[in-house]
Amino acid sequence: MAHFTKATSVKDWLNQRLAIDKVEKVMASEYWIPKNINFLWAMGMVLVVTFVLLLVSGIFLLMYYVPTVDEAFYSVNYTIMREVDFGWLWRHIHGVAASVVFLVIYIHMFTGIYYGSYKKGREMIWISGMLLFVTFSAEAFSGYMLPWGQMSYWAGMVITNLFAGGSLHADGLVEWIRGDYVPAQAFLGRFFMLHVLLLPLAIVGLIGLHFAALRIPHVNNQDGEEIDFDAESKKYLDGDKAGSKVIRFANDFMSKDIMVVGIFLIFFFYLVFWNYSFALDPVNFDPADGLKTPAHIYPEWYFLWSYEILRPFNIDLGLILFGFAQVIFVFLPFLDRSPNTCPANRRGTMFKVWFWLMLSNMIILTAMGKLPPEGVFSTIGLVAAIVFVVQWLALPFITSREKKV
Repeated sequence: MAHFTKATSVKDWLNQRLAIDKVEKVMASEYWIPKNINFLWAMGMVLVVTFVLLLVSGIFLLMYYVPTVDEAFYSVNYTIMREVDFGWLWRHIHGVAASVVFLVIYIHMFTGIYYGSYKKGREMIWISGMLLFVTFSAEAFSGYMLPWGQMSYWAGMVITNLFAGGSLHADGLVEWIRGDYVPAQAFLGRFFMLHVLLLPLAIVGLIGLHFAALRIPHVNNQDGEEIDFDAESKKYLDGDKAGSKVIRFANDFMSKDIMVVGIFLIFFFYLVFWNYSFALDPVNFDPADGLKTPAHIYPEWYFLWSYEILRPFNIDLGLILFGFAQVIFVFLPFLDRSPNTCPANRRGTMFKVWFWLMLSNMIILTAMGKLPPEGVFSTIGLVAAIVFVVQWLALPFITSREKKV
């Protein structure tokens, strides 16, 4: 048994039993961050803050939301929005955060790709991050069902139909997921459970895994420099803070993070108070009606790029390419065969072109996904979808020819 002495304070009593000083060193005061990084490295903290906003606002909404097909729509649009003091504010915070969190995720993701933060030794950082992206996507989709408006109902109908597998006609699987032949009470109850319990727990666990994965290989830097963290941290602790290439996570780097978070919150609450409508689909202000199909069904903006990859093809090929788009980013560390861990602008011309073309193409796919699939829009969507697939298939060949810089 461990040796315990008479505690001199509450902190000392806790420290003997929970090793809080050691935990604080491992997680904060002796967790080292490179100096040569920019504000884009604060996106992780911005995501944590946004997730907390989602949790807190979700708890307040949960107090008044009624998860039944008869009452869900009215509990959201009348009880919460009109009868509960500041209910409108909590709904706006939740809706805007659910949308903005994906903007920050995409910035965080493409920052990682640009600076090679997924390369050898950091694979688990990337994989855990992509698992978080998938889980956040599932959380967002399940939350979209809960207002039980027209787009909630029909988006649920369309997305669950994908599980039929096209020509496989796995209709039994679709009915099992819905708990009925069409989205109804069982469907709403299941997605309510996923949204408020199972998926948030999974997200919290994956956030822990993501931070744990950062602990050993440490954070990458904007120059791709290989830093001897043991030697540089010793310099810092010996008093040579100016000469050391690293700083403490707390409170040195955290102060920079907090400044970026503060700027983000100004932008966030501007949207909450004056431009919240972008996060609330007008079609979803009509109650769900299984007998009245909307003229144009589409998902939220953060799903549009992958939805557009599905649309131009027949159901079987579309489903294969849609599944390809959902998982291919996870395999990036193994598809990039380059020996270089540095920014894209310092790598070969081919990878630099690949990166900017991928970013531009995903923006085009997102724009086309919101438009009806007809005329020139259909052609642009088809070309963009083909380019997306070809780019990923070409990546191993492009990067394997890259010379060490």
